[in-house]
Amino acid sequence: MAVYTEVGFDEADRLVRRLGLGALITSVPALRWGVKLLGVAYMLWLAWKLAGAGQMSQVDASRLNVTFWQGVSLQFVNIKAWMLALTLTAGWVVNAAGQPASNPGQRLAIICGVMVVFAFSSNFVYALIGSLLRQWLAQGTRLLWFNRALALVLIATALWMLTV
Repeated sequence: MAVYTEVGFDEADRLVRRLGLGALITSVPALRWGVKLLGVAYMLWLAWKLAGAGQMSQVDASRLNVTFWQGVSLQFVNIKAWMLALTLTAGWVVNAAGQPASNPGQRLAIICGVMVVFAFSSNFVYALIGSLLRQWLAQGTRLLWFNRALALVLIATALWMLTV
């Protein structure tokens, strides 16, 4: 579902830019405030829903059966992975202090090694903390209070958005 959401958001973002809606929204203060208030209202609604969530959701195990190659192919539609790859390539692999790099192959090998180590270690830590947190949150009303704390953070973010 998250992949479809990311792809859908990316397509919507491109459409908004192509139609010039971003420039229109920033140049018309009333429209800008309207969009901002809609976003804040949505965030407050999400906070309200989150604050009342006190049970862990159950996931259908058959939906979690993703093979290694399916996971690899999924990265080709992961916009965050593409942005990271493009940024690293343009900013470090082919560029050395503003000049073309004399050793882009070596730089690519270094960055690939670093990113593999980072990817495995960060995903492992994320999964470990998530597993431990899930067990801890499953006891008593911890999940409800955790969600309420996160809802307060979401409310604070929404209120901050009104000031920028």
